[in-house]
Amino acid sequence: MNQVSESSETKVGGDSASGPVSDDVAAVVPRGLRIGAALSWRFLVVIAALYVVIYLVGYLSVVVIPLSIALLLAALLAPLVFQLVKVHVPRGLAAAIVLIAGLAVLGGLLTFVITQFTSGLPQLQQQLGQSLSQIRDWLIKGPFNLGKDQYQAYLDKAIAFLQQNTGALTSGALTTAATIGEVLTGFALTLFILIFFLSGGEKIWSFLVRGVPAPVRSRVDVAGRRGFASLVAYVRATASVALVDAVGIGIGLAIVGVPLVIPLATLVFLGAFIPIIGAFVAGGVAVLIALVTNGVIGAIVVLAIVILVMQLEGHVLQPLLLGRAVKLHPLAVVLSITAGLVAAGIAGALLSVPLLAVLNAGIRSLLSDEHLDPTTVHALNKKDAQPHAAAKE
Repeated sequence: MNQVSESSETKVGGDSASGPVSDDVAAVVPRGLRIGAALSWRFLVVIAALYVVIYLVGYLSVVVIPLSIALLLAALLAPLVFQLVKVHVPRGLAAAIVLIAGLAVLGGLLTFVITQFTSGLPQLQQQLGQSLSQIRDWLIKGPFNLGKDQYQAYLDKAIAFLQQNTGALTSGALTTAATIGEVLTGFALTLFILIFFLSGGEKIWSFLVRGVPAPVRSRVDVAGRRGFASLVAYVRATASVALVDAVGIGIGLAIVGVPLVIPLATLVFLGAFIPIIGAFVAGGVAVLIALVTNGVIGAIVVLAIVILVMQLEGHVLQPLLLGRAVKLHPLAVVLSITAGLVAAGIAGALLSVPLLAVLNAGIRSLLSDEHLDPTTVHALNKKDAQPHAAAKE
């Protein structure tokens, strides 16, 4: 009996003497939970990094937006500069010729649009007055049967509301004036950046690539050139789609007899640079003006024309031109526009798809060239650099 007790005590004492229990709990944590925790903290780090990047972009939007627009314009004008360089025009002179010609075309177009809008404004005001009178008669004598007293009461309330919010309207006008000043400043900065992009874009890109580690420098160079080529293709395809939208809707408005056809068609052209949404919103403006000037029937006809043009864009032009140019799924386009609109407003919606196109082309290039030998990558680099070779002359 005593031997059994001693044996038990020896066993217990042996356990206590074997040392403290290990603090390493990894062995008792399920493997799935460890993997989930590792993925979670890495996901949080990535989200935090993206938040910091987005915050910095928003904070520096005064610089980022002009820089991005200048890059889009450079993608549109760079092929023209290259064509001039091919016929032995010095690159600086070629950039100056293209830039001055582009500004002349833009200035002439804006002057023409403003002139057309100013000349058609009295007719629009007259039609608006007649439409408001028809709406008033419809409210008084129509199904609502408001009566003159009730109509006047609602009108007085509207006037009182405007008088009470005069301060807000005034501050809004001041904000608009400040916004116009910011737009002019941004335009000057965009023009300044565009000059250097057109005259020395190759040197700027070479300088940036030198900051990349040498083992992957060739692949990054190729990916960047392919991304810019995708941007060029995007701008060309978008301009073609915008031109078709503007011409189609403009012809429809002229047939219906809606005033301000040229300004509205120009608005459609500019709006089409925001894929899917922009031309639809511009077409909605045309429908509202048709409702004011041509009545309900005219507005329905214009709406049918806008829908027809949008169907042509969505099912023929977008897949044929943009689909081949940038290889983006329509769902990715819609989601990127929505995210850009939420993050940075109209500028974000305008720049989201080009950014996605560049990232898509660059990442696809990096992944496809990941396992290529340096000689093949160097050959691809020389092939993709041919459109930019004139920049080095």
